[in-house]
Amino acid sequence: MKAPNATIAPLTEPELLDLGTRAFRGLGLPERDAQQVTRILVLADLFGLTTHGLSRIESYGERLNVGGIARTPRITVQKVAPALVKVDGDNGVGPLVGMHALEAAMAAARECGVGVALARGSNHFGPISPYSLIAAEAGFASIIGSNATTTIAPWGGSDARLGNSPIGFGVPHPGGDPFLLDMAMSVVARAKIRNALKRGESIPDTWGTDSQGRPTTSPAAALDGFLLPIGGHKGYGLALMVDLFAGLLSDAAYLTHVKSWSDAPDQPQNLGHFFILIDTSRLGSPSWLEARMRDFAGILHDSPASDPARPVIVPGEIELGKMRRQRREGVVLDATTYDLLQQYARRVPA
Repeated sequence: MKAPNATIAPLTEPELLDLGTRAFRGLGLPERDAQQVTRILVLADLFGLTTHGLSRIESYGERLNVGGIARTPRITVQKVAPALVKVDGDNGVGPLVGMHALEAAMAAARECGVGVALARGSNHFGPISPYSLIAAEAGFASIIGSNATTTIAPWGGSDARLGNSPIGFGVPHPGGDPFLLDMAMSVVARAKIRNALKRGESIPDTWGTDSQGRPTTSPAAALDGFLLPIGGHKGYGLALMVDLFAGLLSDAAYLTHVKSWSDAPDQPQNLGHFFILIDTSRLGSPSWLEARMRDFAGILHDSPASDPARPVIVPGEIELGKMRRQRREGVVLDATTYDLLQQYARRVPA
């Protein structure tokens, strides 16, 4: 029997896509839906965002198995203005709803120059950077956000009333790597604290507090308490604005109305997302954008590093570098994730 932290041999991107698709088909998703969910999660793994990659098969699978997420949702897209659409995810798997919203926003942006999609009736949709990359590769600059289960206290409060709502930005670069910024509103994602607990490790006292609001190095206490926002009151304000766009304006749940997937796995969360896209082809030619993006990055890269071992980088550079390397060398999954994927995949007839 494998140890909990054991790993397997590296898997290629096509192998990951095939295994993930078969696993989600085994959980009851139609082929095309399983492919879209897997595409987002595999991109997360390629970026090195393992807490939000195929390891999510554990939480997604649990909720699909108990009926907390719909296996075959009827996702609808309603055009309410030339550049504005509303997406009802019908409680589908988050990355599936996210892909429908992204595609709807891209279609609107192609037509109008800008496109906005507001999604409701969704669930955890993975990290933002995969969506930003897909948009950037199609020529769209993007601002994307989602609300989340409550894990952060209001500034000055002592209980969790808002989520660790992530926001991301992407700008395409026709001749190089796009800029991709993907950030949550807490110092770290809750998944990192859960992983520390599984490994029996302590955490920095800047990550979270216990249930009384006191900084703690215990992952168990932090999971019973709440996360600390980036930048103090500024991070609190940004988290509220993301929830206003993703939750309130989309007609999804917001703040404490969002159900906890861990406390109530059999109940819909009704999370919301927003996608704001700009068709950069309307602004100038690819060569125009390439020259400006190259100059923009060069100004930053040319800054002398205070530590020669750590040169200046731009947003997305680390993740895209990991993606290139892992596309060459393969991705190593932990054995627990791999075994769970195989378990679900075996449900699909050969």
